Amino acid sequence: MYVYDSLDKTLLNQRVAEFRDQVKRRLDGDLTEDQFKPLRLMNGLYLQLHAYMLRVAIPYGTLSSDQMRKLAYIAKTYDRGYGHFTTRQNIQFNWIELSTAPDLLYDLSEVDLHAIQTSGNCIRNVTADPYAGAAADELDDPRIWSEVIRQWSTLHPEFSFLPRKFKIAVTGSKADRAAIKFHDIGLKIVRNNEGVLGFAVYVGGGQGRTPIVAPLIKSFLPAQDLLRYLDAVLRVYNRHGRRDNIYKARIKILVDSMGADSFAAEVAAEFDRLDPELLSVRDEDVSRLRDMFAQPFLRPDPDASSSLEDLVKKSPRLGLWFKSNTHPHKTHGYSIVTISLKPIGGIPGDATAEQMFAVADLADRFSLGEIRVTYTQNLILPHVRQADLFVLWQELERLNLATPNVGLASDIIACPGLDYCSLANARSIPISQRISDRFADLNAQHDVGPLDIRISGCINACGHHHAGHIGILGVDKKGEERYQLTLGGQGNGESEVGKIVGPGFDEDGIVDAVETVVSTYLTLRTKGEEFSQTLARTGQGPFKERLYDNR
Repeated sequence: MYVYDSLDKTLLNQRVAEFRDQVKRRLDGDLTEDQFKPLRLMNGLYLQLHAYMLRVAIPYGTLSSDQMRKLAYIAKTYDRGYGHFTTRQNIQFNWIELSTAPDLLYDLSEVDLHAIQTSGNCIRNVTADPYAGAAADELDDPRIWSEVIRQWSTLHPEFSFLPRKFKIAVTGSKADRAAIKFHDIGLKIVRNNEGVLGFAVYVGGGQGRTPIVAPLIKSFLPAQDLLRYLDAVLRVYNRHGRRDNIYKARIKILVDSMGADSFAAEVAAEFDRLDPELLSVRDEDVSRLRDMFAQPFLRPDPDASSSLEDLVKKSPRLGLWFKSNTHPHKTHGYSIVTISLKPIGGIPGDATAEQMFAVADLADRFSLGEIRVTYTQNLILPHVRQADLFVLWQELERLNLATPNVGLASDIIACPGLDYCSLANARSIPISQRISDRFADLNAQHDVGPLDIRISGCINACGHHHAGHIGILGVDKKGEERYQLTLGGQGNGESEVGKIVGPGFDEDGIVDAVETVVSTYLTLRTKGEEFSQTLARTGQGPFKERLYDNR
């Protein structure tokens, strides 16, 4: 993992001291709430419906066991005993007292964590493939390049007051587990015909009230030119992005209005004007970072396959867990393990302090002290010996963290919704819990197969509903909570925006509607056909007919 140097630590200490003074002035009445608001937002502190919420950055979704222990301590000391992992690979604490917030930030800084640039019109936390450094299908470790971007973008004076917030994601795999095409900038690591490492660059994606899949604006960018090109993109956006209308201020609107080709041409011209020496990514810097992220030698286990066959015979539930919650590792005899934060009927993404302490201990025992956060609101142990899987599974079962549902109907992505968020129109959490309960039969979930259900409590789409196979959007209709249904979204790989099916449903009807969609799929699918394939073949017609035939 990247280790903060003296410059990083000095920055964090200065920020904590600065914020401590700002909070004191607010509590003493020397600052009004309007004066204090931009200052607290620069430190990731939001005023929500019931209390202050602090959003903590987890750069590119990577945590050490010590950092996870500190998050558990924060949850226990400053919150109500839990934290909420988000679709930005961050964690949020929902019940923060303003007077204790500076102490909280100080405690975070002790393990190189912070809340810088988790809010505001700046470059937000860079996200990446949570399987980074472990995936068998990885071309290069995206965390290396995400750290390059983090160092360049942190408190960047030119890009701290952009027209709107700005999000960057990096993937090193064709599978794209970082949903890069739904970001302002998405970077896919590639090699050209000569084997030179570089990036395919997508710009102008996003969700919200105008969901757009980012177009490819440069098919190959040499790695050493990464920062120079990102700088050029941000300069063009800063120059032309709308500042008169918050709903049209994102870069996706600019790219769409200019056209991808015209936007790319202006970026290329800006790129040529920038000093290549000043912004070049040096080989020695990349090499230093590569050494930091290099994992210790993992000894291959030639007998792992036969041992696994014996393992899954021990318990049907273990067999389901191995099928859905483990993923191939680049080293034979190891697995990538997903820890489900989606127990049946639970709150998606929530983990108690006790669970976080326990996950930290399990990471030390089984995964070289490393933990990852996924944008699907689960946790990852990236380097687990297959010989240890049975014992690990038993420990996770005891902690209620072994639900074998990753990628299935109850692995729901949901924002906090109207239970916490002041922007929301409707509740997300209770709906997700009821859908999860409806699909409580895990054997039936495995029979249905991969199914991506996502819920947002408002059009800001923090639950990424546009990108779900089944998407649910909460809306306010004359003071009543209603839920709009979309079908056909895709979050990874060939990203796609789901299409609205028809009129919305009330809170009871939307749960029935999801079950109707699934049962319709089961009657329509051919052998081996997944939900998205069936929908692509049949279109929405049969689903609409079943959804609305009795209304």
